[in-house]
Amino acid sequence: MIVLLIAGVVAIGIPAATLEERGCGKKDPSHVVIDEVAGQLLTLVACPIVWQALLAGFILFRAFDIVKLPPVRSLERLPEGTGIVVDDLGAGLYGLIVLQLLLHFGVVR
Repeated sequence: MIVLLIAGVVAIGIPAATLEERGCGKKDPSHVVIDEVAGQLLTLVACPIVWQALLAGFILFRAFDIVKLPPVRSLERLPEGTGIVVDDLGAGLYGLIVLQLLLHFGVVR
């Protein structure tokens, strides 16, 4: 179910971000947050619903979104809304991987 939600957010987010970027004339406008929603959902896709894991997932996604490890930084160069959304999906994927490792090894419960 959550995978369908992520797909829907991405399917709506890319064209919406494209239209807003064109409309406001700014590259990756900060008031567009649908990309953050998509990335955060991806990080939390297999997360248990307990505050510690949710908090860890939130922090991990934000950290990876800020740092933008390779190749995530290069995804920003994709055109318009695709670049806006896909770079956050990359950060979300990194967050998902690290969160699952932390859960697997019992660092986060």
